[in-house]
Amino acid sequence: MSVRRLEHIPGFSIDRVAAAAGDDPDVLRLENLDTDIPPPAEAIEATRAAIGEDEANSWLPFTGRDDLKESVAAYIERRGGPRYGRGEIVITCGEGDAMLNALFCLTDPGDEVVLTDPTYAGMLNRVRLVGASPRLVSLRVVDGEWRLDLEALSAAAGERTRVVFVNNASFPTGWVASDEEWDAIASMCREHDLWLLYWAGYECVLFDGRPIRQPAALPGMRDRTVTIGAPTLEQRMIGWRVGWVVAPGELANDVSRVHIYNGLVASGFAQIGARVALHLPDDHLDAANGEYQRRRDETLRALDGLPAVRPAGGWSLLLDIAALGLDCVEVSNRLLEEKVAATPMRGWGGEIADRHVRFVFSNEPVERLALLGPRVRAALTAAS
Repeated sequence: MSVRRLEHIPGFSIDRVAAAAGDDPDVLRLENLDTDIPPPAEAIEATRAAIGEDEANSWLPFTGRDDLKESVAAYIERRGGPRYGRGEIVITCGEGDAMLNALFCLTDPGDEVVLTDPTYAGMLNRVRLVGASPRLVSLRVVDGEWRLDLEALSAAAGERTRVVFVNNASFPTGWVASDEEWDAIASMCREHDLWLLYWAGYECVLFDGRPIRQPAALPGMRDRTVTIGAPTLEQRMIGWRVGWVVAPGELANDVSRVHIYNGLVASGFAQIGARVALHLPDDHLDAANGEYQRRRDETLRALDGLPAVRPAGGWSLLLDIAALGLDCVEVSNRLLEEKVAATPMRGWGGEIADRHVRFVFSNEPVERLALLGPRVRAALTAAS
């Protein structure tokens, strides 16, 4: 019998779709956040070299190497964020540990956390794991792109609300917050004395010339923003499993304690590789983003005429299956029959998420994405 904390925590669905896809090379793999664009070569070489070093094979320091903490601080500042000291940074075993560590330090059981609908299921269900309750604010489609419902946002803060938890560019929608939306989020945090928990995983994966926005740099937000970061997405270093929590002032001490009893210590040689990656010029990121934008555009072209929502950043986009009178899980199953692996968004928020199937375009080249349109239409016809 399951414990009660797991009663409302479903599976990801990604693993089910991936298992069903198997190793068939003809299947378009659009279900998972992998990418065939490699990490920076310098980071790979630095990691290889560090594997044989004694200091890279140690429990210490528990909360991460000082040189990586300094690199994280410089990386944030380079992108327009405030300056942080290394005592305000905790290195973790990936962004997942970082999210959970932060939520343990920002909430008590019964508190509320504001998230968007749709949102990353890993954010939503970590809120539940720590005993807090999600409070969802809808993302709406306006002029073909996702926009935050600002009226619903302003009404979302209650007596038990403690945190606003967002990622930007947002996964799975590709929503990129505008200045107006960031100002509304910051105003809500200041007026209601809330924390902003910000996952910056796709902060620089932006399309169509959009600028980087760093919410901790907004007026009054440095000391009420906790930033989650990692080289996982921007540097494509998925397997390194290194992340960080940037927590202002004394809050970092709480995060350190939770981290010691949760993740304990990130891989030393992976930390060294991550440090090298963070100091590289943005050429590799610009090149990758250019390729991701081409893949986004090809995916949208393949889905032309269907209710797909154009993402402003990130690696995925959503197709509104409910607008076609269909169910997201049924369509995902039909897509597998047509050799397309795509994840239903049931459980990735509320009623808005439940309408959609997600297509991740980061792991297939443009030539293969060109095959998507006929397969999707065949699946939709079969599901009708």
